[in-house]
Amino acid sequence: MLGWDGGATVIVMKFGGTSVEDAAAIDRVAGIVKSRLAERPFVVVSAMAKVTDQLLAMAAAAGRGERAPALDICRSLRERHYVTAGELLGTGLHTALHGELGSEFDSLAELLRGISAVGELTPRTSDYVVSFGERLSSMIITAAFLTRDIPATLVDARQVIVTDAQHSRAVPQVEETNDRLQDRVQPLIEQQRVPIMAGFVGATREGTTTTIGRGGSDFSAALVGAGLNAERIEIWTDVDGMKTTDPRICPDARRIKLISFEEAAELAYFGAKVLHPATVLPAVEKNIPVLVLNSRNPSNQGTRILSRTPRSHSLFKAIAAKTRITVVEIVAARMLMAHGFLAKVFEIFARHHCAVDVVSTSEVSISLTVDSNEAIPQIAADLEKLAFVKYFGRKAIVCLVGDNLRDTPGVAAQIFEAIRDINVRMISQGASEINLTFVIDEADVPEAVRRLHAKFFANVDPEVFD
Repeated sequence: MLGWDGGATVIVMKFGGTSVEDAAAIDRVAGIVKSRLAERPFVVVSAMAKVTDQLLAMAAAAGRGERAPALDICRSLRERHYVTAGELLGTGLHTALHGELGSEFDSLAELLRGISAVGELTPRTSDYVVSFGERLSSMIITAAFLTRDIPATLVDARQVIVTDAQHSRAVPQVEETNDRLQDRVQPLIEQQRVPIMAGFVGATREGTTTTIGRGGSDFSAALVGAGLNAERIEIWTDVDGMKTTDPRICPDARRIKLISFEEAAELAYFGAKVLHPATVLPAVEKNIPVLVLNSRNPSNQGTRILSRTPRSHSLFKAIAAKTRITVVEIVAARMLMAHGFLAKVFEIFARHHCAVDVVSTSEVSISLTVDSNEAIPQIAADLEKLAFVKYFGRKAIVCLVGDNLRDTPGVAAQIFEAIRDINVRMISQGASEINLTFVIDEADVPEAVRRLHAKFFANVDPEVFD
């Protein structure tokens, strides 16, 4: 077994679904963690790739009373986890874990039968079903680490991450979570153990299982990092860090070596998939660096996210695009400037749990964007009690982010000259000094992004980009 240096530092390592998708991937992860043992790692893991989607599907089927399809998906998942564990552990060592996994899947199958009998899926029950993905992967990974001379200890996230009771999007209670980290996790680290915890999962004070939203494993890692005053937080994915734009649109997208927390948060919110937006918040408060790394290419330095970064010679850091956007136009000639009118408009969106992304106002109208969802017609009906309403789907937000926007004149002119023949529906600059955002038709996104990337990233600062 590798030794420890006796230092007090801790690092948090989070591995996403594609990093733990099968036995070969988990074996790679074990090698990466073993190389970091001297830095006292705390490991947070996602469910195996696509498992969360399958758990949601089986829960939905059971909620419709479709017992057989739900149990078929459950059997398929059971087999996948058994096979993965067997490949990692071998026959002898697999026996004990096989029993533990079997017990968990028996509980899941029984739960699905109950949901199907009642014909109703509550948010609380859905959270419990979905929590199985991360909990099962953490069990397998702990066993795999132990057989590879990594002193792993399984930590139940429900005993550590304390949340409120907003199922599927529970809010962590930071002070109580920090207390539990100190009580239950710090001693393990001092004993030179490697805690393995399921991401995404938590529990209320009363012990009811909750989840903190899709992508929440990143958030779990950041909460642990902040609570343990970690030296850094490593987010392990299947790409070489953050890119200047989506490489599926621009194959020549460059790796960003350094980016600020503020810039990373803007990019994450406006469509960049590598990082969950909430991830940066606990880290910002404690000034903890976040690294985005590739488990399939661990020698790559990835992207380092810091509270402050050196000034770049390049105008922008990246371009993000967020599709499936609806533009809502609210026209009220006599009411717009009336006291409380805007508050009434936004209260309607809040009542429908629909977040607003971009807002633009004129003398008689408000234009705003929201994620397209089934609530749009009901929102429009409520808004029509106040004003005349139109809404348009299949739009997209394009966001250019960079610290140099603050002091550079003529930025907007350069952007819109590059896309002069593409129709722009809305423009927003000013709410954040580091981004310029505009709305176009969804179909125009690839062409717009390619043109902007060619214009602004042909020659870049080698200190910041690779």
